[in-house]
Amino acid sequence: MRADDFASPVRPHATTILAVRREDGIAMAGDGQVTFGEVVMKHGARKIRTLQDGTIIAGFAGAVADALTLIEKFEAQLKAWDGSMRRAAVELAKEWRTDRYLRRLEAQLLIADVGSVLLISGDGDVIEPDDGVAAIGSGAPYATAAARALLKHTQLGAREIAISAMEIAAELCIYTNNHFSMEWVAATEDDSADGAESDAEAGEIERVIHG
Repeated sequence: MRADDFASPVRPHATTILAVRREDGIAMAGDGQVTFGEVVMKHGARKIRTLQDGTIIAGFAGAVADALTLIEKFEAQLKAWDGSMRRAAVELAKEWRTDRYLRRLEAQLLIADVGSVLLISGDGDVIEPDDGVAAIGSGAPYATAAARALLKHTQLGAREIAISAMEIAAELCIYTNNHFSMEWVAATEDDSADGAESDAEAGEIERVIHG
């Protein structure tokens, strides 16, 4: 038996972050629970932040220091690519997968603007859901299922769906509490998808994101 067999189990993604996109805008909500093994260390942590002058929302699940490192890397990519969220996400995923140090980071990122929601992982994945709903963390399956049902069968806005789905996730997932934080970007008539790329670059990004 190894010495690390006696270590307390730490769930790196013991949280829930949910993004919901609808015609009225994009909302991202997250719980505030921080656990270490089986111990709840904090109830009101904030795991969501806004970027690019409030037009992009980022949420994280995993080790806080690792996640903040990844968000800093993502912000650097945003600056390098003139604020193009899709291009920055693809470049971060490439760097995350190939950099020896970054590969050791235990976290996931969920980023969104009014045009799209993207999930970025250390495996080099950049995934955009078909219905504008995505979640990360231990309560992700519950939050996703609830949000999709509300999206399909109600006329609720993105913010209402996000909070309602998080409440359901908190009832089911022991690593998710009901101390929610949320960020919101309203859609406007002028909103459009990333337009800074050339047609060739845009096609390349779409192939990476959608496979």
